[in-house]
Amino acid sequence: MSRAPTLKAKASILFPMPLPEPFDYAVPEGMELRVGDHVRAPLGKRSARGVVWALSSDDGSRNLKSVESVYDAPPLSEAMIEFVNWSARYLVQWPGIVLRMVLRSEDALLPSPTEIQFDVAGDLPARMTEARSRVIEAVTEYGPNSAAELARLAGVTPGVVSGLAKAGGLTRLERPADPPFDAPDPDGPGVKLVPQQAEAADQLKRMINAGGFQAALLDGVTGSGKTEVYFEAIAHALRQDPEAQILVLLPEIALTRAVTARFIQRFGAEPALWHSDQGHRERRRIWREVNENRARIVIGARSALFLPFQNLRFIVVDEEHDATYKQGDGLHYQARDLAVVRARASKAPIVLASATPSIESLANARAGRYAYIQLPDRIGKAVLPEITTIDLREPENRPASGMWLSAPLVEAMAETLARKEQVLLYLNRRGYAPLVLCRDCGHKMKSPDVDAYLTEHRYTGRLVCHLTGFSMPRPDKCPECGAIDSLASVGPGVERVAEEAKARFPDAKIEILSSDTAHSAEKLLALIDRMERGEIDILVGTQIAAKGHNFLNLTLIGVVDADLGLAGGDPRAGERTYQTLVQVAGRAGRADRPGRALLQTHDPEHDAIAALVAGDRDRFMETETMAREVLGLPPYGRLAAIILSARDPSQADTVARDWARQAPNADGIQIWGPAEPRYGMVRGWHRRRLLIRADRDVDLSAWLWAWKKTMKPVSSVRVTIDIEPYSFV
Repeated sequence: MSRAPTLKAKASILFPMPLPEPFDYAVPEGMELRVGDHVRAPLGKRSARGVVWALSSDDGSRNLKSVESVYDAPPLSEAMIEFVNWSARYLVQWPGIVLRMVLRSEDALLPSPTEIQFDVAGDLPARMTEARSRVIEAVTEYGPNSAAELARLAGVTPGVVSGLAKAGGLTRLERPADPPFDAPDPDGPGVKLVPQQAEAADQLKRMINAGGFQAALLDGVTGSGKTEVYFEAIAHALRQDPEAQILVLLPEIALTRAVTARFIQRFGAEPALWHSDQGHRERRRIWREVNENRARIVIGARSALFLPFQNLRFIVVDEEHDATYKQGDGLHYQARDLAVVRARASKAPIVLASATPSIESLANARAGRYAYIQLPDRIGKAVLPEITTIDLREPENRPASGMWLSAPLVEAMAETLARKEQVLLYLNRRGYAPLVLCRDCGHKMKSPDVDAYLTEHRYTGRLVCHLTGFSMPRPDKCPECGAIDSLASVGPGVERVAEEAKARFPDAKIEILSSDTAHSAEKLLALIDRMERGEIDILVGTQIAAKGHNFLNLTLIGVVDADLGLAGGDPRAGERTYQTLVQVAGRAGRADRPGRALLQTHDPEHDAIAALVAGDRDRFMETETMAREVLGLPPYGRLAAIILSARDPSQADTVARDWARQAPNADGIQIWGPAEPRYGMVRGWHRRRLLIRADRDVDLSAWLWAWKKTMKPVSSVRVTIDIEPYSFV
């Protein structure tokens, strides 16, 4: 009688690479593994880091390579593995590509490195110089720190710090380079909520008490106190479970920095901040602390969704309507939608907050899939700003040639400045001018590897492509015909508007707020501080100026071009324009001084603008919703895009036609294209697009998977699949 083969353990390991599935490995005798463990295993001729995706028995029929080692770190949670698998299927991506979003630097799996820090000793040396005294003051104010950091804070050389330590004035400490985050205090001093806020907070608390997954839409006008409402919910979640982890998603670094101070004031501890401006060391620290379940509150941009939470108990998506939640390169995803999936996988409640909710979220709330919590009024004496249009079709309202501010707007600015109040001029266009052309031959300055015009930046003297980052000095002659001084700037950007404002109000303090002038979190925070302190009279800003700021002395908003977002074939253009204008106008009159917003427009009858002036959001949303429903567009249908890119335009055409011919037959699906998008070439790659619309009950992701698997990959052609695209350029 033959004996049954001895069964050994087998681990299926997923690597953070574009691979279709996990690979199987033998588990060495004596090695204990759990699903979710971080391991190293041979892959080809090298060793690679991966995650144990499944464990099973191995009958020995295959000659499997063995797992090399396992990290002494907590495994990825079951909820995270479920989230990665679901996201990969939905986004039509290999799961390893999604896992790559989760796994950050490998050293985050190791214990924190240590560094030498210095603290004040019991007795100071007899010889104390002015430089040494400044070091002592720095330690007293900022706490123990490294020699280099203390030297920077004190304005001395590191040798002064070392000398003071040798003289006995400082004590040498060995501490973690990545210190833990302080625990938040849920019972810290909060703002007394008005009745409508208290009722909204109670609804969120009931969701938390119920346990499990639930979603709510917190729909509140600008200035209604949505942040304080979800603060109360966060405090309640922490009281219920002191080990709970909280995730707050914000669409911009600007909001991340602005909200941090409010978190510190409310909870007595700084939250973990996760965004692209953080350095490697801080990101390593946050990833480790989240994975070790020691970071209680994380505030972050969209990629914070992929942090390895172990006990995620509550999620907030603030400004949930914001288009920047959509990742437009690399892994294409909509963070708001995936946040709901993340909450469901973690069996946690989630709240989506906005003054101008997306049509998708409103539809879910009205259908009963989300709880619907409303805050219709501003807090205290603040009232919503008066909004009026300036019809630029009227001769008396047309700015003079080469000017962009109308007479009524200039007059309103003068009145506002005379009252020592602040003005915000809004134009969502960076730089000085969006187009530079030759007056002699008509040549338009374009990016060499993109079918897009170069934007002039007068402050730097350069022409810049905002798609690729290409820049060049502004030439003094036309590169086409050689004419000297023939290049003309066409149209306004924020720099040009600021130039005109300075000419009209030479005594006013004017600054520009855009990603060019506030390209780091520190610069942005400093500019916001100057605005809050009243050191700026006129702020000229792009969309970054419209989000979440609370400038109490800002009473006038001037929208230079309210029509700017309405052009093009974007089905969300009207909704986005309305949302942006509401957010911009909402910056005015946030204290006890009334605010107003003036919108310069050539189309005051447009649904978005007319609804804004009338204060009738419901009418506008109803019109937009009906149009979407008739056309079968989201949320009443599904959209996807397939972008095929090649260096050779004829190859791009050929492959795109092949894809179109081999699309699977299915009811309820329409395919448009292939066609050349607005920017037919980007970074030297020629692009062709197929746009797919599906009925709501069609599993579009499954259909796209079936299509993708029938297509033979072409190494010289890039294929990008975008579920629910937001960009149509």
